[in-house]
Amino acid sequence: MLSRVAETLYWFSRYVERAENTARLLRVNAQLVLDMPRGISPGWEALVHITGLKEAFSGCCQEASERNIVRYLIGTIDNPGSILASLSLARENARTVREILPRSAWEVANELYWYAKEHAKQGVSKKGRDDYLDEITGGSQRLVGLLGSVMYRDEAYDFLRIGRNLERADMTTRILDVRSTDLFDEEQIESRTLDALQWISVLKSLSGYQSYRRVCETRIRRAEVLRFILQDPAFPRSVAHGLDAVEESVGSLGHGERVMRRLRAVARKTRLLKVEQLSRGDLHEVCDEIQLGITHVHDELARSYFLLHYDTSQEQVQVQVQASGT
Repeated sequence: MLSRVAETLYWFSRYVERAENTARLLRVNAQLVLDMPRGISPGWEALVHITGLKEAFSGCCQEASERNIVRYLIGTIDNPGSILASLSLARENARTVREILPRSAWEVANELYWYAKEHAKQGVSKKGRDDYLDEITGGSQRLVGLLGSVMYRDEAYDFLRIGRNLERADMTTRILDVRSTDLFDEEQIESRTLDALQWISVLKSLSGYQSYRRVCETRIRRAEVLRFILQDPAFPRSVAHGLDAVEESVGSLGHGERVMRRLRAVARKTRLLKVEQLSRGDLHEVCDEIQLGITHVHDELARSYFLLHYDTSQEQVQVQVQASGT
């Protein structure tokens, strides 16, 4: 397979996953705001931190209001982490490899992009936001399910799978990092109740609440939630599962010894964590280390399989993916 094609498939998958995760974050944060006791609000600024866009947002918006943040994360085309920009880049990448992807997958990706563009104003409004975000999430899942059910299991499928799971693992750590530290002081009187609400929000952001209750059969506890999200290999959105899936696909490709070393180092560190001993500060450091490890994995993937070595900052990625689609 040509390096250009491999890279395009990889980024196509990452951008579809990014759009879905952003929609999930917006949906669950809106619900968390409604669930909070009167006088306590988690706000919206944390979502900008999760997506790593704090400085970029500050450069275009003076006020971190709900409307500004929602508009920035849904429909700002200059923001490479927005839903619209992610789907635009995904569509462009899919267009350049239409001979590789099933025709039906291109059609779904194209329709999803046009829906996101034409209904962006609806997504910003409180009245139409839920329907808009549900359509983005559902459309992304339809696309992933379609690829999983009809695409031939060759190198192309492996690169799609690597991109999806690497993006998913990265976003999981971002959700944990910000959502677990930004709301309440540990000494707050109502901390037990509020802490449970916050960890429920984390689980729902990952569509893991029902699975957690089924597997853990216990009330919401911080240590158990961390173990489930970071270390449970059977939960599809856990860090452990994402890294395992990437390792399996790299193994199928071959010639990825350096990638495997990086992957196994991150997976080992994640697996050996004693989550019950992690303080807030410790958890922040752990999330940073895992994100850095995922960045190193991406770098090794670029060296091993792609034409050029790419920086992983979102702005540079946007330019490079657009260039590769011309």
